[in-house]
Amino acid sequence: MFADVELAARIDQAEAHLCIAIATAVREHHPDTGVLIAPFAGGAATYLRPQSPLNKVIGAGFAGPLDERALAAVEAPFWSRGEPVRVELATLASPEVGAQLTARGYQLRGFENVLGLPLAAPRARGGEAAGQGGEAAGISIEVVDAAADATWLDVAVSGAAEPDVGGAGAEVVPRAALEQVYLDFVRAAGFRRYLARIDGQPAGAATLRLDGSVALFCGAATLPAWRRRGVQTALLRARLADARAAGCEVAAVTTEPGSRSQLNVTRQGFALLYARAILIREAPGGDSG
Repeated sequence: MFADVELAARIDQAEAHLCIAIATAVREHHPDTGVLIAPFAGGAATYLRPQSPLNKVIGAGFAGPLDERALAAVEAPFWSRGEPVRVELATLASPEVGAQLTARGYQLRGFENVLGLPLAAPRARGGEAAGQGGEAAGISIEVVDAAADATWLDVAVSGAAEPDVGGAGAEVVPRAALEQVYLDFVRAAGFRRYLARIDGQPAGAATLRLDGSVALFCGAATLPAWRRRGVQTALLRARLADARAAGCEVAAVTTEPGSRSQLNVTRQGFALLYARAILIREAPGGDSG
């Protein structure tokens, strides 16, 4: 699969819509927490709470250089909340944007990879139709309707709290912070939650969000005791089947470079489309957290 600027912009905009949906849900549940939602340069800037991974600017920069005054207006609310500004900049964005950001004092802190799979037709692997491998391997997949389902939440958080080895720059997030992140996710509109079981025992969890022609795969985790059993493959295939049924054109997933997650989706036919540079700017004078 090949990604041009138009496809990268669509995927990044879907990510921006995801961040806006989550921030909107948080604002509705906690109206006094200082949530920030600001459309910016074709993407969005969002702030949920201190040190949230969704405190960022995403989807900006595909239409040329950024407006400096608009960027300054986005930066100020982050700094006033004691938070550095995090920009996730696609490698297919306008080259001038990276130069602008570094000139303003942004520093490169890492990368993330965006992989995609066209959904025009089902894929077959090893004589099995996509979406059915989980059942053949003794893994059952169910869609969880209740947003605050305790089993799904516990599996998602417990799996993410002990990340699989591999990858460059993977962050280990404390369990309490992860619980808050997942609660924020499940409150947002448009998420489908999936629970994998082996012999009836909860083993893995994942989410899917549909945004027009783009299906975003996110929030996947497997409990350590059930790893290397095909749980993530089964969850991927189930979500791919649902995304195809919904008429999406492309499935997209973001991973740490060189991680086990990237390996898993690559084995299911996903191809590297582009990367995002993670650029951070602290408040002038170092006053941000």
